[in-house]
Amino acid sequence: MSRNLVILLHGVGSNGADLAGLGAMWRKTVSHTDFATPDGPLPFGDGAGRQWFSINGVTEANRPERVAAARAAFDQTLSAIIAAHGLTDHLDRVVLVGFSQGSIMALDAIASGRWPVAGIVAFSGRLASPQPLSPATGTRVLLIHGTADAVMPVAESERAAAVLQGMGVTTTLHTLVNLGHTISQEGANIAGTFLAGLFD
Repeated sequence: MSRNLVILLHGVGSNGADLAGLGAMWRKTVSHTDFATPDGPLPFGDGAGRQWFSINGVTEANRPERVAAARAAFDQTLSAIIAAHGLTDHLDRVVLVGFSQGSIMALDAIASGRWPVAGIVAFSGRLASPQPLSPATGTRVLLIHGTADAVMPVAESERAAAVLQGMGVTTTLHTLVNLGHTISQEGANIAGTFLAGLFD
């Protein structure tokens, strides 16, 4: 059987290895699937952390410009991984899973229509893409967000769900009560079930 691919996209100040545990967990329930955990292209601070675009001086007004400017490096990263797995012409077997800034980039990938993959899982994300949007309506989207998230308010995922649903994208939102800016076991389980359903 042909194999599927899940690409995990980390948040600011993190790196791909920080999300590897999700792949290890999902591997038990999602069959015939490989997991890739790339690092963002830009350094964050003086440590080992990475980011997809700089948050230095970022505002609500200029964030869409930052996202647009990050697309070239992001697309290069995805293209290389997908090609290495032999799936360049089989995006229906690819899923992007993001956390925080990684979710911003994952949602932009389909909101812009650039990456019509099978599915997107966005933990603690926001839709920050520049207008106009031209989403890949064949992609299924799962949004998971804690109601106590002080870094990325849950209203961001609520707004993203409304926008994407309004544009014909099949979108499901799970809000997790009293959860902060993190991926909980409950959220990981919800995402695992979603992945298993996509790849059935």
